[in-house]
Amino acid sequence: MAAAAPPPPPSPAAIPETIVPETDPPRHPLFARIRLGTIFDVPQLHKLIHQMATYERLTDQFSATEASLAFTLFPSPSPPPPFTSFTVFILEVSPDPFPPTPQDPSNFSPILKTFHLDLPIEDSEKDIFRSEIGGDVVVAGFVLFFPNYSTFLAKPGFYIEDLFVREPYRKKGFGRMLFTAVAAQAAKMGYGRVEWVVLDWNVNAIQFYEQMGAKIQPDWRVCRLTGDALEAFAHLNI
Repeated sequence: MAAAAPPPPPSPAAIPETIVPETDPPRHPLFARIRLGTIFDVPQLHKLIHQMATYERLTDQFSATEASLAFTLFPSPSPPPPFTSFTVFILEVSPDPFPPTPQDPSNFSPILKTFHLDLPIEDSEKDIFRSEIGGDVVVAGFVLFFPNYSTFLAKPGFYIEDLFVREPYRKKGFGRMLFTAVAAQAAKMGYGRVEWVVLDWNVNAIQFYEQMGAKIQPDWRVCRLTGDALEAFAHLNI
């Protein structure tokens, strides 16, 4: 009887293909902070307002100066407490995390957020918009608001006069951060609403505000008395 054939040698184990995991593209962190504006921010604030007037095609109406902004927004020697009169939030950005800041007497704590961007932001004007705190901190935008009142609600609210983000920082979430800061402060204080106006040709702004939950009021029109027409009332007998 023939001997049984030996079993075939074991086949070498299949070597699994090396699968290179997909990696996300590198992200570029940018640190943002919203804090209360001070009189030391006036030079940057003045430049921001001029850029806003240019963007809105209203430079013919721009007459503010650094001195007039300082006098009206931060009157000396005792400016009113924040949120009781004109209030400015300054938006700053930095390539490095912001250090802890001491508690502000107003009990408003700066709002911090980290943005992870696909590409670094090229800011050709960063040198002229250096923050008053120095370093690599740059002023990227602002919002100015003040209290108003709703008789229908019997509650105070906030009116946003201006919200502006410099061109390199638009469409990245910074405007949403500024708007949210005002709305959150109003809700925290138990206020009834936040209001503002938007130019009818600024479709991007309208879409942005609608995405934030705002309702555009098509039946209302802004009425304004200013310049010589306003001054004429100083000489009328009531």
